[in-house]
Amino acid sequence: MDEITFHTLLHRPGTLVDVGAHDGLIAIPLARLPSSRVIAFEPLPPAFARLQDALAREFGGLPAHVDCRAAALGDTAGEIILSMPVLDGVAQEQWASTAKDYRAHLSGRVTVERFAVPLLRLDDLAIADLTAMKVDAEGAEYEVLRGARETLLRCRPVLTLEIEERHREGSTWAVPAFLDALGYEVLFELRGEWHPVAALDRATMQRASPDPSVFEASDPYVFVFYALPREDAAGMLARLRAAS
Repeated sequence: MDEITFHTLLHRPGTLVDVGAHDGLIAIPLARLPSSRVIAFEPLPPAFARLQDALAREFGGLPAHVDCRAAALGDTAGEIILSMPVLDGVAQEQWASTAKDYRAHLSGRVTVERFAVPLLRLDDLAIADLTAMKVDAEGAEYEVLRGARETLLRCRPVLTLEIEERHREGSTWAVPAFLDALGYEVLFELRGEWHPVAALDRATMQRASPDPSVFEASDPYVFVFYALPREDAAGMLARLRAAS
């Protein structure tokens, strides 16, 4: 099941947050959901420009119910360096990260562009009706959630998270453990079946190179995880299984 289907099946009116919106692949479908307000965070300047252009094309102008923020999220507020690897002269935007600097992978093929970007805490926005959140932060997921702790406890949104050991070693343990402490069930879906995160075999399902010049990964490669508030998890999971 992809993230858009997940959020569509479990949609409730309210605010939806897209962390790492890039050029709108998920932000635009979220914005189409009924009675939705979307806050899309994208710190990489060229991607942010394309995000705004894509929204304007889709809705005939920037829609009033979508708030685009040229910022990264974390557990402090201020400024942070966003590092983006460039492979053979081609920007690897999908690898841009505030959690690592790629110094270990510099070579004749790999260089790095760095951007100083604003850093915000989601809790500081005081959102009262957050119903869903998507996080794709290339290794910074733990800090994003730490900075959203009070909002998660107050609003109990559903979440999708892209978590990869290649971007941050230990993240597939640390992020689910943090969410477990907040009363969330963390799951993954594989070939139509839903599994608890405890069933993740990292040696066979999360093996990939951290080097942007090396294209290799395990098969299957499980990197999208789903978090449901424990008090509602049984009913929500039943709906997801019925649609899988």
